[in-house]
Amino acid sequence: MFYHASPTPGIRILEPRISNHDRPLIYFSRKRENVLVYLSNAVEKYCRENGFIPAGPWQKWGPYGFDRDGVQRIDEYYPGALEEAYRGVSGYIYTAEKVKDCGFQVQIPDAVTAEEPVPVTGCEFVPDAYEEILKAEGQGLIRIRRFEETSAAFREWNRKTVREEYAAAVDHPEYRFFLEGKFGDILKREGRETKNEADHP
Repeated sequence: MFYHASPTPGIRILEPRISNHDRPLIYFSRKRENVLVYLSNAVEKYCRENGFIPAGPWQKWGPYGFDRDGVQRIDEYYPGALEEAYRGVSGYIYTAEKVKDCGFQVQIPDAVTAEEPVPVTGCEFVPDAYEEILKAEGQGLIRIRRFEETSAAFREWNRKTVREEYAAAVDHPEYRFFLEGKFGDILKREGRETKNEADHP
């Protein structure tokens, strides 16, 4: 069985869409728990709630990785990030029995990508993504690393990455809006450091 999460109801045929890899694809996982993170996009949710609607596609926010045993790990990059992004968000998990894997490598365990439309064979309504993620955590299917549990090294890496992502997001004003809202102190500090470097060669 192959799983795909979406906020859109009533899908009968899954169609390829352009996402972060800049090519039309459909993303599936062989594990249901691994698609729960796709029920909400923190960038889109934050922008919509604050009245910022871009003309182009939404940048995706991927707050997850995988531990060495293949279990998905969701990381909080700022305090309360998980609850903020997922609580009260509903969506759908679609299933497909057959998927023609196009072979595009996304470096995600148990992931499958397709370039051709895929018929839906089942649909599950998820009333609250946050509660479903916590349930999966309780069952040991995923792990959550809260911001308070992150190391100093992780936070330093996060600060560096935020600055790099912001600088690179010239074509994604919605992503910059999100980063400014969630990591404004980091970006302001970067601005001060850059100014100081210019003042003191």
